[in-house]
Amino acid sequence: MMITIRQMRYFEALATTGHFGKAADMVNVSQPALSAQIADMEAALGVKLVERSRTGTYLTEDGEGLLPEIRSILFSVDRLHDRARQARATLEGRLRLGIIPTVAPYLVPRLIPLLKADYPDLNLEMREAITRQCLEELQAGRLDCALIALPAEAGNVEALPLFRDHFLVASADNETDILMSPLSVDEVDVERLLLLDEGHCLREQALAVCGSGSGRRVSNFGATSMTTLLQMVSHGMGITLIPEIAVKDEADRNRMRVVRMAEPQPYREIGLIWRKGSAMRRKDFEAFGSVCNRAAETLLGGETAERA
Repeated sequence: MMITIRQMRYFEALATTGHFGKAADMVNVSQPALSAQIADMEAALGVKLVERSRTGTYLTEDGEGLLPEIRSILFSVDRLHDRARQARATLEGRLRLGIIPTVAPYLVPRLIPLLKADYPDLNLEMREAITRQCLEELQAGRLDCALIALPAEAGNVEALPLFRDHFLVASADNETDILMSPLSVDEVDVERLLLLDEGHCLREQALAVCGSGSGRRVSNFGATSMTTLLQMVSHGMGITLIPEIAVKDEADRNRMRVVRMAEPQPYREIGLIWRKGSAMRRKDFEAFGSVCNRAAETLLGGETAERA
């Protein structure tokens, strides 16, 4: 009885998450199915790989010893698939994409129709995740590429810059203190600044733009999504930085006023990243990035300097 690639992928997911339920979600199977495959893998190898405890799941000494080799095998399998794709047309077959939550809701609805029209044989699998998770899954071989805000703080990664996404300031449309455009950084009331929760790169970018080292305390309110954050703003709970890519959609849903910031306007750079070991797919990644740019053009550069 031999172990299978599927079993190795399930085991690697379990080693990464330390939790059967989270591992099952990661590989898109039920928890019983994942548990059964891990048990079959242990039976085939004749060793115990995983132990459960009240505090979670951990690898045995044998499991820890086998993990690096299993990850190496999976990486080689993925490279083999990449080589096979070289014989195909551009953007044909499966592409596993990670995309950060402050880009996905706005870009994806514009991106999908373009991809379907230009690359009908592409099978796009998307996972929305914060930057850290995208990098982890990219390095583990569970993603082929990811759309994130650059730079990517990880080794063994290549990056293709795509477009600049400028930051604007959003407030409720009935604010007594009217924000005038263009707004200088010094005019942003840091004590009323609402941010996304820890882990979102947009939080750190907002703090960097507004100079969190000024000694003034940032509001304790946080949100798990851009949509929730802007709902808080529209109800007068504070102000926030909004990326331009979100303005068209969110301005239609929320009663808010959006103003541009003074030159040089702060921005984040959105780019596509992939493992250096996947360089043979660069033609695919460049083609995909080109479509992303076309989709972004419909959201950027419009008359968003001031909205009521």
